Amino acid sequence: MKHLDQLDLDILSHLFRDAGMTNKDLAALVGVAPSTCLERVRKLQVEGVLRGAHCDVDHRALGGHIQAMVSIRLARHSRQIMDDLRDAILDLPEVISLFHMGGKDDFLVHLCVTDTDHLRNFVFDHFTSREEVVHLETSLVFEHKFSRTLPCFQGR
Repeated sequence: MKHLDQLDLDILSHLFRDAGMTNKDLAALVGVAPSTCLERVRKLQVEGVLRGAHCDVDHRALGGHIQAMVSIRLARHSRQIMDDLRDAILDLPEVISLFHMGGKDDFLVHLCVTDTDHLRNFVFDHFTSREEVVHLETSLVFEHKFSRTLPCFQGR
């Protein structure tokens, strides 16, 4: 694991809050020249520390009014079954994120749909109908927020 110095951590912290800021603004916030900042950002990208930039979209603006978490338990476990199901789930436009879990459930799927009919049909069509799925539980999401604080585990 690469050691990150304080400048790296400051850059990552600001980008974590707003990945769309300009290099000039980022450099001013961390107190270095724009060329130094750009060099550090590129180095973090090359080293795989900074893996991309993402936008936060309001799903309601796209017609998604209900978010849910669906826990899925499988009857059998093999790499092929797990990989095939994971890939099939991630191809669905309603899926926001997927977690492969340890414990009683194998997957936790965060999804967004238009209404309760869409939710019911989605669960039946994509999960219940699959022979490898033996149990699922759907929970509604009332609120979904992201932390804007960069976790830091160095020095611990």
